[in-house]
Amino acid sequence: MSLNAAPSADRIHIGIFGKRNAGKSSIINAVTSQNLAIVSDIRGTTTDPVQKAMELLPLGPVVLIDTPGFDDEGELGALRIQKAYQVLNKTDIAVLVVDSTEGLTAQDEKILKKIREKKIPYVVAFNKSDLCKSRQELDFKENDPMGGSLPPQNKILVSAATGEQIGELKELIAKQIPSCKTEKHIVANLLKPNDFVVLVIPIDSAAPKGRLILPQQQTIRDILEAGATAVAVKETELPGTLARLGVRPALVITDSQAFEKVSADVPPEIPLTSFSILFARYKGNLKTVVQGAAILDTLQNGDTILICEGCTHHRQCEDIGTVKLPGWIQKHTGRELCFEFTSGTEFPADLKQYRLIIHCGGCTLNEREMKYRIQCAMDQGVPVTNYGTAIAHMHGILSRSIEPFPELR
Repeated sequence: MSLNAAPSADRIHIGIFGKRNAGKSSIINAVTSQNLAIVSDIRGTTTDPVQKAMELLPLGPVVLIDTPGFDDEGELGALRIQKAYQVLNKTDIAVLVVDSTEGLTAQDEKILKKIREKKIPYVVAFNKSDLCKSRQELDFKENDPMGGSLPPQNKILVSAATGEQIGELKELIAKQIPSCKTEKHIVANLLKPNDFVVLVIPIDSAAPKGRLILPQQQTIRDILEAGATAVAVKETELPGTLARLGVRPALVITDSQAFEKVSADVPPEIPLTSFSILFARYKGNLKTVVQGAAILDTLQNGDTILICEGCTHHRQCEDIGTVKLPGWIQKHTGRELCFEFTSGTEFPADLKQYRLIIHCGGCTLNEREMKYRIQCAMDQGVPVTNYGTAIAHMHGILSRSIEPFPELR
């Protein structure tokens, strides 16, 4: 994906589910008019979830996710099914592909039940309609094997092979776009035109060479959207920049690892927060992670903390998640603690062993997956916070760093 493309986390995630050989990959190729997925008559050709970011009219920027069949077999098959179920956690719209020559089977009903339980908008695409013996077999009758009990707005007969009703399928998918997918802002709704915003971006051994990380890129773009001016500096240049700016910034936003130094350099009358805290607000979980940060003061010897990264990257010797954050926590608590780490799509189902979960800002995860992870923790009674909120709390500046957000006052 190019630097100018919409970030994956901000795209509508469309998960394609179904049994082996129902034609999931063929549907993806037909919908996109591209050979994105490998198609074969051999059952179980798709062995791992495969996702592709693209523009899909009339929806716009989307991520299509092809999944293994839910009827896979054997020890490896069970692992593939588990991966397919994990995809549901990030799916904004589900497409259940059913072989219309077989009709809606018990296995299809099981998948559909999971989709409904998670309150995911869905479409059931009855594929291979060209292989049915007669047109009468394609009628939607009450309680018939073709899914007569499904609401009309959730089902359609198609043929990936002939292209029959593929255009209509795309239109039907577009109608399922969640109402929550309204326009949201990282910071623009806190700003006025001509405001100055200072971004503090450390350039150290952990910083990527030759580029800014995604949260920094997205925040700058959102500042420009508000008609404001973004001024980006390293933490070492911050005092001089504030002195020369000539006007008081509307906001200073810092990388979490520089929070302590930046807080000391920024006068108290200037609002201050971090990228991580902004993204907690953007993903809709700021109040939860602020409450979770207080658990840092109650940790006891032997407690286990889970630290989660939403992305996978090469870890440097001073990696914030695996090195700096555990060090700060040990120093803050004075306790002997245990730390476990996950990254990417991995997130444990059983969280009861953890006293606290500290998650990254989740810039690469879509809102549904972040909310799923937090809900899993809440259901199991495990508090959650994130990097920036935890760091601000340990440095005694959390109250200051959430002051810019009226919803928390």
